Amino acid sequence: MLLLSLLQILHQPPQPPPSDFLKRAHTYSIVAYDSATGDLGIAVQSKFPNVGGLVPWAKAGVGAVATQALSNTDYGEKGLELMARGATAPEAMRIIMRGDSQPSQRQVGMVDARGNSASWTGDSTFDWAGGRAGGGAAGGKNQLITGHGYAAQANIMVSDATVRNMAETFERTTGSLADRLIAALVAGQAGGGDKRGMQSAALLVVRAKGGYLGGTDRYIDIRVYDAPDPIKELQRLYALHKLFFFTSDSADLVPITPALQKELEAILLREPVNQSQKWLDAPQPKLNQKFLTALASFMYWENYDVRVRMDGRIDRVALDDIRKNRSVRGTR
Repeated sequence: MLLLSLLQILHQPPQPPPSDFLKRAHTYSIVAYDSATGDLGIAVQSKFPNVGGLVPWAKAGVGAVATQALSNTDYGEKGLELMARGATAPEAMRIIMRGDSQPSQRQVGMVDARGNSASWTGDSTFDWAGGRAGGGAAGGKNQLITGHGYAAQANIMVSDATVRNMAETFERTTGSLADRLIAALVAGQAGGGDKRGMQSAALLVVRAKGGYLGGTDRYIDIRVYDAPDPIKELQRLYALHKLFFFTSDSADLVPITPALQKELEAILLREPVNQSQKWLDAPQPKLNQKFLTALASFMYWENYDVRVRMDGRIDRVALDDIRKNRSVRGTR
């Protein structure tokens, strides 16, 4: 009889997915706080388009939220509002859950600006689903776990290795918060990731006045809408973001020697390529204001805005990129 029952189960037609299946963000994410800088951020990957437009929420000095599975924006909007008023991440989570008509279908990670973290996985999320929080707390469905520093969560995963890898990698990785978040995302995928594959990814890090020219708190805001390998694309875009939006590190400043001036003048004398008037009309006998102004104009034109200097030095990171681009073009 037992064998007959098993055969009947095995031969049953597959059940159709729930009507809201396509609205669910089948996802793994990590929200985290950096006590050294005060940065707050989220990294996320999903077999779902434009996950960056749905899952991550953050506000500098307040907190960060990832709302996934059957995503509910209240956890982002109201969660940040509650944390701004002084609620801890676990308190904000519980308050919103009390007013949520479908908490069993949610998966949420929260962290506040004091490092308190929380992760919830409803019991209607798809296997494997669960989370981990800083301090070693781990849980599966229908569990709200709390911790400190970060919260990692995932649903429709191959196994619990995804959140385990994210947590362990985040804890042992050094560097900036963004570097650690991306390392955790890579490790999560190495643990199996989403059962259905990969499609989109996002990285959001907030810092007070950390955005372009201090105008916003969006220090890093990168979204991969759709890609065969969204994490690899996220890494590529992050490298570009650092080049064009991070200011110079004093360790990367090098003096413009006579030899380097001559190398740069070769560019300034022939560019812009499609313009009759070039950045420089003649070689300069020494490092002077005319040369520095021409170099600054060229660097603004090439979008190295935040790395422009007028003190006789140049940013090595920008210089390497200038050389690389002209080597690729065959104009060196």
